[in-house]
Amino acid sequence: MSTNLDLLGKGLKYLGLLIFLFIASPITLTMGFKALKKFKDTPQEYISYLLLVFAAILIIFTIYFAFKTFNILLKAIFNN
Repeated sequence: MSTNLDLLGKGLKYLGLLIFLFIASPITLTMGFKALKKFKDTPQEYISYLLLVFAAILIIFTIYFAFKTFNILLKAIFNN
């Protein structure tokens, strides 16, 4: 069994992007909750709700992307 180097390179690129998403997702969620606390009862409150929705979508995408990335890495290593 040999390793597919092209697929492994693609998987490592995806892994780098995944690490960025693992950092960016919770930071965005925290910013949304802090904005909601700061802009309570102001017209800018909808911005904080928009930021929270964006963070939730980003977290769901991060989980999907993690499964996809690890699937690519497993295919590259085990030649499935």
